[in-house]
Amino acid sequence: MQQWIDSFLKHVRFERNYSPHTVCSYQHDLKEFHAFLSRCRRDEVISPVEIDHLSIREFLGHLHQGGKQRSTIARKLATLRSFFRFLHQEGVIQVNPARLVRTPRQDKSQPRFLSREEVEIVLGLPGNKTDGGIRDCAILEMLYATGMRIGELVGLNLEDVALRERLVKVRGKGKKERLVPFGENAAKALRSYLPVRKKLLRRSRRANHPNALFLNLQGGRITARSVQRNIRQYTRDAALALDVHPHLFRHSFATHLLNAGADLRSIQELLGHETLATTQKYTHLAIEQLIATYRSSHPRAKVVRSSPE
Repeated sequence: MQQWIDSFLKHVRFERNYSPHTVCSYQHDLKEFHAFLSRCRRDEVISPVEIDHLSIREFLGHLHQGGKQRSTIARKLATLRSFFRFLHQEGVIQVNPARLVRTPRQDKSQPRFLSREEVEIVLGLPGNKTDGGIRDCAILEMLYATGMRIGELVGLNLEDVALRERLVKVRGKGKKERLVPFGENAAKALRSYLPVRKKLLRRSRRANHPNALFLNLQGGRITARSVQRNIRQYTRDAALALDVHPHLFRHSFATHLLNAGADLRSIQELLGHETLATTQKYTHLAIEQLIATYRSSHPRAKVVRSSPE
């Protein structure tokens, strides 16, 4: 079993060009599934041929009893479907048992987003007094200006940005590339950061990533975890009652564009979504905000209670 897991992980990493984050997620899910089967079968050698849809259902039931959210269970099932589809294509098994297992019904939840006023507050938190603050200001401006995923942003190289044209080449999921424009505020923040970047690069003893756009204070490529930690620290220092994370800027980017009249297809291209259905979740946010605006602004939208005679 383990040898096929290793083969699958190599397949999605080198042949399908999946991101390291996705490969790590697949590895964790399959390790958990293998451990569950080993406990159930008392450490017997497990062959993929012996695994049927009932085994997968038992695993999902185990996750449910352990308090896992439905979205987490659905993701792990998607991992198993991909794994067994790979085994089927390789001729190891005759039928993909995961196809017979229904995806758990998901709780409908809308993505959160920041208002324009909240965005302005958060963008101003890093300040321009320190090297880290100037860098983080550029990071936040680019996150909001482009709607990039945090993994896409930290993976940017210097040559990916055309400051004069205000365009950035983004490498999305599956190594698919797209060009995304950004505004003058983000361009200004980048211009302020570039001298800082040179300073950080000179500070590095070993320039492992000399082309990386965003660097940590030691001169290496900054990580997604570091960006998230820095944002959390800024909001804590400012005592903001906001739970801000990098992906929140992506939600805000899409929602604000939609509210301003941008069409859904254009937003799909900017976000790098493969299907329009993924982008359509933002229409619910726009409609809810539209209704709230109407009810608070239209003179005849509020309920007028007649006074008792």
